[in-house]
Amino acid sequence: MHNLTAIEIRDKFLSGEFSAEEIVTHFLNRIEKYDNKIKAFITVYKERAIEHAKALDEKKAKGEKLGKLAGIPVALKDNIHVKGETTTCASKFLSNYTAPFDATVTRLLESEDAIIIGKTNLDEFAMGSSTENSAMQSTGNPWDLDRVPGGSSGGSAAAVAGRLCPLSLGSDTGGSIRQPASLCGIYGYKPTYGRISRFGLVAFGSSLDQIGPFATSIEDIALIMEVLGKHCERDSTSIPKPNENYLENFDVDVSKLKIGVPWAFLKDLAPEAKKTFEEALNVYEKMGAEVVEVNLDILKHSIAVYYILATAEASTNLARFDGVRYGHRSPRAQTLREVYDYSKEDGFGPEVKRRILLGTYVLSSGYQDAYYKKAQKVRTLMIEQYKKAFETCDVIAMPVTPFTAFKKGEIKDPVQMYLEDIYTISCNLAGIPGISIPDGFSSEGLPLGLQLFAPQKEDVRLISIANEYQKATDHYKKIPEFVK
Repeated sequence: MHNLTAIEIRDKFLSGEFSAEEIVTHFLNRIEKYDNKIKAFITVYKERAIEHAKALDEKKAKGEKLGKLAGIPVALKDNIHVKGETTTCASKFLSNYTAPFDATVTRLLESEDAIIIGKTNLDEFAMGSSTENSAMQSTGNPWDLDRVPGGSSGGSAAAVAGRLCPLSLGSDTGGSIRQPASLCGIYGYKPTYGRISRFGLVAFGSSLDQIGPFATSIEDIALIMEVLGKHCERDSTSIPKPNENYLENFDVDVSKLKIGVPWAFLKDLAPEAKKTFEEALNVYEKMGAEVVEVNLDILKHSIAVYYILATAEASTNLARFDGVRYGHRSPRAQTLREVYDYSKEDGFGPEVKRRILLGTYVLSSGYQDAYYKKAQKVRTLMIEQYKKAFETCDVIAMPVTPFTAFKKGEIKDPVQMYLEDIYTISCNLAGIPGISIPDGFSSEGLPLGLQLFAPQKEDVRLISIANEYQKATDHYKKIPEFVK
């Protein structure tokens, strides 16, 4: 069952081949068998999932209408709220926090009869590129448990790559869906900013954050986007546009396709990653697509711009975690000032503290003009350069990462870790959709990914173009030996 796609599982449930309880029990058993080594899940909703599965079986027996995701187990990154369940953000600060409401994505999933099976591990407050910054546990990559799964949505990526669930959700602030998807050999999709509601997602960088799915096939990405890609009145940044039909618009004429590549920006790409990337472009060229060079020289500033803007927004968003309203309150505190100081000192990890300090610095008097406002101007220039590039091509292609998954503890320098996101960050700064597609393996047998970008709101077209690559290759079908 775990080798099937989400759509295949749903269809077998609808046909009566599997019951919802059998499906959920199968994946719960796999979590019990493998997750003690992978450590993808922070919380597993065993009783809740079985209860929902039984209710779904009764609903089917009565002949009632079933949703698009009927019987499909889905895991959520543990910064997305499920009412009555703990949302930890993989932080000591929120280890005792129970969500008082559902996130919009949670509500939409369950309204289409998906079964939420648990919450997955992440870098604390989604700040990191390896899931090593979690205060809860260190997640392993199913292709090599000594290596990282990427981050910050590493738990969600590892859960799908390990076939512990067919679908999962993550959040992408600077590549946190696409990078772990690439390192784990699966699909990861970051929609246009505002296409999926952020209501109920614990904020990191509000102008950058975007919820998106992980899956083992592009059809599953399309299916879940049909459910989640809706306007939400509770999110002021939600695009006021009705949901779209992805699966019905899968056909695209590749022979008329122009793929833009910013070769100058990719000059330092590692030889093995460059070879795999060029082979992926050749797949499209054999189908008749034309590869053209585009100028995106401004992307060399993307790391600097991102770590000014994202940390500034993080320092503002995380000010609410003060030990008074909710979350951890230090038992050492005797005065109000100590409640603030000790609670943050005890509750936040080193990377979160580093980013709060950096963000507070760039927003402080005397430095705001020099850093924050200048970064906003460069971001605007970046958006304009992307628009100009899309005038000469349909999509833009880049590798997802410069290297394959690295070993745990191998990167100790924070700046070197930040450079892991060099090819993914600009997508968030420009608010455009991006997808990570499995495109091959290194000589060590580790996955690599191809990344495609499209103009804002062209999510349906981007996914249909990615589907053409899937039809021409079989990289996505390979499963880690450990979990076969």
